[in-house]
Amino acid sequence: MLRALLRMVTLLLMVALSPLSLGQTPPPALAASASEPALPPPEKLRELTRLLADPELRRWIESQGAGSGRADPGARSADDGSLEGHIDAIRAHRAALQAAVPRVPAVVTGAVHGLHAEFDAQGVRGVGLLLIVFVALGFGSEWLFWRASRRVRETIIASRLESTGARLRAALARLGFGSAWVAAFALGSLGAFLAFDWPPALRDVLLRLLVAVVFVRYALILGRWLFAPGAPRFRLIAMDTPAAWFWHRRLVAQVAWAALSAAFVGWLVARTGDQDVGRLVAYHAYLVQLALVLEALWRRPGGTSESARALNWLVTVALVVLLLLRVAGAFALFWLGTIVLLTVGGLRLLDALAVQVQRGPDMPAGQQPMPEVAVTAAVRGLRLLLIVLAALGLVQAWGIDPALLVAGDSLPMRLLRGALSVVVIVLVADLLWFVFKASVERRMAEAEAMGAQDPQAGHANRLRTVLPILRNVTLATLAVITVLMALSALGVDVAPMVAGAGVLGIAVGFGAQTLVKDIVSGMFYLFDDAFRVGEYIQSGSYKGTVEGFSLRSVRLRHHRGPVYTVPFGELGAVQNMSRDWVIDKLTVGITYDSDIERARKLIKGIGQELAQDPEFAPHIIEPLKMQGVEEFGDFAIQIRMKMTTRPGEQFVIRRKALARIKQAFDANGIKFAYPTVQIAGSADPATAAAAMQVAASVDPAKAKA
Repeated sequence: MLRALLRMVTLLLMVALSPLSLGQTPPPALAASASEPALPPPEKLRELTRLLADPELRRWIESQGAGSGRADPGARSADDGSLEGHIDAIRAHRAALQAAVPRVPAVVTGAVHGLHAEFDAQGVRGVGLLLIVFVALGFGSEWLFWRASRRVRETIIASRLESTGARLRAALARLGFGSAWVAAFALGSLGAFLAFDWPPALRDVLLRLLVAVVFVRYALILGRWLFAPGAPRFRLIAMDTPAAWFWHRRLVAQVAWAALSAAFVGWLVARTGDQDVGRLVAYHAYLVQLALVLEALWRRPGGTSESARALNWLVTVALVVLLLLRVAGAFALFWLGTIVLLTVGGLRLLDALAVQVQRGPDMPAGQQPMPEVAVTAAVRGLRLLLIVLAALGLVQAWGIDPALLVAGDSLPMRLLRGALSVVVIVLVADLLWFVFKASVERRMAEAEAMGAQDPQAGHANRLRTVLPILRNVTLATLAVITVLMALSALGVDVAPMVAGAGVLGIAVGFGAQTLVKDIVSGMFYLFDDAFRVGEYIQSGSYKGTVEGFSLRSVRLRHHRGPVYTVPFGELGAVQNMSRDWVIDKLTVGITYDSDIERARKLIKGIGQELAQDPEFAPHIIEPLKMQGVEEFGDFAIQIRMKMTTRPGEQFVIRRKALARIKQAFDANGIKFAYPTVQIAGSADPATAAAAMQVAASVDPAKAKA
């Protein structure tokens, strides 16, 4: 499939660049140039090279080229910015490429032969000695840096990655060490140019080659930093080791081909001055680059699912379209698509790095970590910087003067300036919101954990109550301010809107007094800390556990299941049953012949047993004990007991205490009193018969007995 796609792209390029594609014939000048000798004598080539190496002459040539207006006919949009101007620029670019097709072999061959002639003139031994010095100084400085940084390497290797800060410091240390390593090689190689007198041609080639090698070496460093194929614990993107090796090799291959092809094209253009031939060679290099990208895209690990294949096709079509736009000379659309793709990829990479840095060593792969405030701020700041740089790069690629963009008074410049200002305002608001949101979510998670350990933790419950309301109010406020600032940046006068909003607010306040009453009452309930999320309250006929708030109402869950949504203005006095502690009082009746002191000791012992029970001990503040005789009833002595417990826990403890009191009293001869009918007997049969009739009227079963 890849080979077929590449053949299709190659065919399109050949059709686009062929002089005969539209029935055209080569111009006579080109036919005449093709018949001329390809190479001048070596003496003239050496003289030309010497003249081109003169800085003053090169500056004059550049000034003449800039003044003639022939430098890159399609690299910028048309001067007038109209659609016709863009179409004319695309046609001129295509015509220049068509005219340059027959010159490619002669130009490339002439440049290579000229370089060989200069090397022959300098001598093979001298050139070889300079190359040896060049390589020795580069790798020698790298070796010295490696020896000098042994302790730094050992410290990085021994890093403990148990926290987000430790992982972030280790990642920055690894990136800094790798960058310094490559910088040592580059500085050592540059020292060779400062220490010796190099031939101009060889110096130009080696400088370009050095830049390409530095890019490749830095790609190796970036691959080890991101994917860490040999050290999984330092890996900054979540993937397995085979996938890490795959992406590491593809990254190095991509950068190596891009750097070497850019070095060759730059040397060819500087050597010959033929920019059109340089573009043709660059386009063929782009074709190979596209093949490398598509190979990595379609063979990537985990790319066999339906969604992955759909993404592969989407990216493939986008890359092919971008290449065709670049070849056709539609530079405005090409840079727009390229910058959008790079920005989207950079944002996804930032998100992946942030998740992996915050992920603990034992956290499952599918679990999302709790956002760190500092990491969230850094990631959002980098997102803002990346998008701003992308916008500036797009402005530069489109040939828009930054000074004109800042101070231009034309309608397009004002609209573009306003659009950029709106983008910056939205991104700054996004940064502020996500940093605040991450702070709130972390505090709420800490409050949840604290509440799970201690249900009576007042500070945790208050945070769980206030933070959601504060988050919603902050979001609304930030959204309103962002919209007003964006409208102001677009040139809209927001002062009448603000004044109108104030008048509308006053009108709404007068027309919806109940709503205002509810909101103001809710604010004072929160200020007074009257209730919190998770507490059981009662107000009039409403009672239940507080589940949540809004700006105007509270949501109560009754213990039998129903949910009440009560406006704050209707609450009135609130009875909170979940604060600090509760005192539960129990009363039982025993017979008059029971031992009261014995009952007191038994109740005290039961209270101490419950206080030592692991199930009830955390909820008992003061154990169960008997307060004394409450009253003498008609048939029982009422004794009162009390205990102090955590709110909501008294019901379970009371049931357990009453069950143990029943068992203890039965085992020790203490009888519970209950109502009875006592009949006094006599020797008179008539009186006995009358008593039997009364008993029969009360309980027929006893009468029969």
